[in-house]
Amino acid sequence: MDANSRKSLEIAKSQTLIREEWIPHLETAAREAGTRIMEIHQQGAQAEFKNDGSPVTEADRAAEEVILSALNQMAPEIPVVSEENAESHHLDPPEIFFLVDPLDGTKEFLRPDGQGSFTVNIALIEKMEPVLGVIFAPALDRMFHGFKGGGSVEKSPGREGPIQVRQLPESGSRAVASRSHRNEETNRWLEAHQIRDTVSIGSSLKFCLVACGEADVYPRFGPTMEWDTAAGDAILRAAGGLTTHPDGSVFRYGKAGYRNSSFIAYGQPDRWEPKASV
Repeated sequence: MDANSRKSLEIAKSQTLIREEWIPHLETAAREAGTRIMEIHQQGAQAEFKNDGSPVTEADRAAEEVILSALNQMAPEIPVVSEENAESHHLDPPEIFFLVDPLDGTKEFLRPDGQGSFTVNIALIEKMEPVLGVIFAPALDRMFHGFKGGGSVEKSPGREGPIQVRQLPESGSRAVASRSHRNEETNRWLEAHQIRDTVSIGSSLKFCLVACGEADVYPRFGPTMEWDTAAGDAILRAAGGLTTHPDGSVFRYGKAGYRNSSFIAYGQPDRWEPKASV
């Protein structure tokens, strides 16, 4: 191994160690944000509506305050792009930055039958790649994290330990799809790929279900924002999966306006068509 290769390996090991050291701090922040969310949920949250028509509540803002304070203490040198901080949306994407959605699945949060499928999302982006993700679903008490080079873990009652994507079952694949945004294009894709059954659920939990082997694929045809997907994408990739555009090209972050186009999140990317390219 030459000197440059040794240096690259040392840098990679150092980056992995830093990410691993951050995980407990990020999980604490996510759990504290989740506590604030549930307090407001139990009181009966009222929604306002942003310019794009999406709902926002006191819980979104309270959770964001907790997370931004924690990130500022942990890594003040790293910029943060957060859903409820509109000024951050105009930031030119730096090489390294955090992406935060303090309450993903606000519609599920507001619905009496929302199934608890709302989450706190925290992700780290490096060179357009999601390299670390933490997701907490406070109503379900399910915590997930994953980071490049370190695998993915679930920390939930009765389910604590490493997770990974599963091999496609011979009996047929299971998909997970958006509860609030499922459309005809999604339905056509599901029919074309002969999916055995489909679970509809809100928020970034869809990525987590693929990452832990409870589902095999998550197709999304329609726009989302990067803070909706980055944490779940990082967890999925660290668990052995991959998120791509429908043509198979890998999904990147730090795009114009932090906007996403259609994507498909695979547990076993090489088992589907088109082949996902890395």
